[in-house]
Amino acid sequence: MGGRGASFNIPVARSGGPRSTVGLPGTGLSWSVEHTPSQGLPNSRRLRPGQLEALKQELLALLREQLFAPGSVGALLWKHGSVSRLLADGSLGPRTAGLLALIETPEALESYLLRAQSQADAKRRAQRCIESLQQALRLSGSPQRLW
Repeated sequence: MGGRGASFNIPVARSGGPRSTVGLPGTGLSWSVEHTPSQGLPNSRRLRPGQLEALKQELLALLREQLFAPGSVGALLWKHGSVSRLLADGSLGPRTAGLLALIETPEALESYLLRAQSQADAKRRAQRCIESLQQALRLSGSPQRLW
């Protein structure tokens, strides 16, 4: 049951209990939690507070691993202060500047993602971080122009 990006699965041909999965479509990033009888099932619209914190930490770890790992383009953005330079340029529109500000520093990324108030909000925030990196790369024309 569920739509693109979030589902609830009841096992038919596999062992184990029901599982909820939240993913970021098109990125390959997802997070699943298998529910045991003692845990109970989560509300279909949001995770319990402990589950939400775990989801946010998992999304943050995935973003760091997939987009900002040492030596990656995202890590080089931070190392060379490239997003800060794009923001200081002053020629960006407010939406673009707001988007880039989300990933200006590792602390900005973490703070933004950890402020999520629900499962859907965490998913949206992670997707915006991905869009921010894509936008920074588009604005530069090539990764080498960022530094």
